[in-house]
Amino acid sequence: MTSSTDYDAPRRSLVDVPGEDSLEELKARRAAAQSPTADLDDAENPEGFELPGADLSDEELTVTVVPMRADEFRCCRCFLVHHRSQLAPGQSGADTCMECAW
Repeated sequence: MTSSTDYDAPRRSLVDVPGEDSLEELKARRAAAQSPTADLDDAENPEGFELPGADLSDEELTVTVVPMRADEFRCCRCFLVHHRSQLAPGQSGADTCMECAW
């Protein structure tokens, strides 16, 4: 059985490729690959993390709320606001979007 060849891998000359890597080189590569600096980024910025049940009474709303327009409707199943072109045909009574009507 023949082994597969990775043609996308960078090519090395036979002089550069030793028979086996030394134990020290392998340890150095493993230590470099397991650098803990990537894991510390979230710990340095805890502002985005909130515990359940936290008191948010002093927080302000940062999202602008736009009222529903005349050519929009609110779906009775998913409660999202859609354009009238998304209104499912043949639905009696409640407005339902095409996605929820399926």
